[in-house]
Amino acid sequence: MGKTTGFLEYDRMDGPVRDEQQRTQDFLEFHMSLPLPAQQEQAARCMDCGVPFCQGGVMIAGMASGCPLHNLVPEINDLVCKGQMAQAYRRLTITHSFPEFTCRVCPALCEAACTCGLHDAPVSTRENEKAVIEYAFAHNLAVEETSPLRTGKKVAVVGSGPSGLAAAQLLNRRGHEVTVYERKDRIGGLLRYGIPNMKLDKSVIDRRITLMERAGVRFMTGVDVGRDLKAAELEKEYDAVILACGASQPRDITVPGRDAKGIYFAVDFLGTVTKRLLDGELSMPQDLPGGTEMKQGRRKASGRPEKAAGWFIDGEPEKLVYGRDVIVIGGGDTGNDCVGTCIRLGAKTVTQLEMMPEPPKGRLASNPWPEWPKVLKTDYGQEEAIWKFGADPRVYQTTVKEFIKDKKGNLKQAVLVSLIPKKDEKTGRMTMAPVEGSERTVPAGLVLIAAGFLGSEKYVTEDFGVETDGRTNVKTASGSHAASKPRIYTAGDMHRGQSLVVWAIAEGRSAAKEVDRALMGYTNL
Repeated sequence: MGKTTGFLEYDRMDGPVRDEQQRTQDFLEFHMSLPLPAQQEQAARCMDCGVPFCQGGVMIAGMASGCPLHNLVPEINDLVCKGQMAQAYRRLTITHSFPEFTCRVCPALCEAACTCGLHDAPVSTRENEKAVIEYAFAHNLAVEETSPLRTGKKVAVVGSGPSGLAAAQLLNRRGHEVTVYERKDRIGGLLRYGIPNMKLDKSVIDRRITLMERAGVRFMTGVDVGRDLKAAELEKEYDAVILACGASQPRDITVPGRDAKGIYFAVDFLGTVTKRLLDGELSMPQDLPGGTEMKQGRRKASGRPEKAAGWFIDGEPEKLVYGRDVIVIGGGDTGNDCVGTCIRLGAKTVTQLEMMPEPPKGRLASNPWPEWPKVLKTDYGQEEAIWKFGADPRVYQTTVKEFIKDKKGNLKQAVLVSLIPKKDEKTGRMTMAPVEGSERTVPAGLVLIAAGFLGSEKYVTEDFGVETDGRTNVKTASGSHAASKPRIYTAGDMHRGQSLVVWAIAEGRSAAKEVDRALMGYTNL
C-alpha cells in the first residue's frame, strides 16, 4: 500500500474534460489526463482493503461486481502511487490484453465495487490504468509478445472486435499461426464502427493492430465469412476456428410507418459517421468551426473489397441530421452516443426515449454495495444536450406508437405514447404497458433505433452448422467455448449476448486458453 492514509488525505480528482462548447465542434477525444504526480495521489487513495471486490468479477444479484479480467487492482494502484510505471504496466498486462480500450469505454465495474466507494468517492482505477498504458506507449514499453518456437498449428478468428483480438493476441503469443477475418474495411469490429471517435480515437486501435501485425498476426479485411469465404474452406485450412462475430443483429421496432425514409439503426448510423470521418469525407455544419480539422488518416484496407450494403447507411449522415428534429429510441450507451453525435452534426433538437422509469439518484436499500449501482447516470451526450438545448434529452416511460410520413414517404412526425409498469397476469412479470389517451404527436426528421441487439448473424451460424440457443447465440456447454461442431469455438457477444468490452476481452482470453489446450494437450496461457 503506497500511502496508508491516502484515502483520508486526498479527494477524488478526475482528469479534465473539454467543455461542451469546444468538444461539440469536433470528434476528438475530450477526456484528458491528469499530470503523473496528481495521478499518483489518486492511486494513493486505494485502501488495500483486504477484501478487493474491485478485482473479483463475481456475479451478485445477477449483476457483475468487479472486473471480469480479475486485474489485481490494489497491486497496480500501489505501483502507480510509487511511480513505478513500468512495473505497473507489466502487472496490468498479465491479466489485461487492451487497457487502452477499457480505460476509455468501460463503465468501470471495478470502481462500482470499490470499498472506498461505500462511504466516499471510489478510487479512480480506470484513469490509473489509462496513465499506465499511455505511459507504456509513450516510453516504448508496449509490446506484443511472440514465441520464438512456433507450434505449426493454425487458427482462424472470425471477427476483429475485442474478443477476437484478445483471442488472436494470446494464441499468437503461444506460437500458433493466427489469421483474423473481418468483413468490414478496417479492423476493430464495434470498437471501430460502433463506438464514436470522441470516446475512442481510432488511432488507439491502429497502434495496437500495428503491434499485433509486427508480432505475426495476419489480418484480412473485407472478407465476409459465411458469404465471401465459406466455413468449409476455413475448416479445411485451419486446425481451429473461433467465431467472434458479435451480437450484431439490431433489435427493431414494429409500428405503423416503420418503412418511412429517415429511420435507421443506430449502429449503422454511427458506423457510417465513423467511416466518413476516417475516410476524410465527413462535413461539419457550416456554423461550427473546426470542420477542416475533421480530416483523419485512413488505414489502407487489405483482403477482398468490402460490400457496404447492410453495414452502413446510404448517403451522408451529416445531411440527414443537420437542422432536423432527431429522436433516439433507447436509453443505453449507444443511444447516448447517438445524442452526442447528432449534436456535433447540427441537429435542431434531440430527444432520447427510454421505456423504463427514471432510475433513482442514489442507491436504494434493495441495491446495496457492492452490487452494480442502479442509479441515474448522466453521460457526455446528455450533458451536451443539456448545455445546448437547456434540458435533459431523456424522456422516460415513453415509446413510439406510430411514424407519420409525408406524400413522398419521408418521415415527418412520430406519435409517442406514455408507458406504465404493469404485471402480466399469465407470467407474473412486470411489463411496460401503454397509457390510454397519452398519445402526442411530435416533429421528427430522423429516428435512430438504439434498442439493443438480438444475437448473432444467422448466415454465419448456419454456414458453420453450429447449434444456437434461444437468443441465437452460439450454444456451448456451461463454462466452455466449444461449439456443437468439432474444432469450432466461440467468444464474446456471439457467445454470451450483448455485453461490455471488458467482458468480450475476458471471453477472448478464455477461449484462447481452451483452444490452446485442445491443440497442444495442455496450456500455459
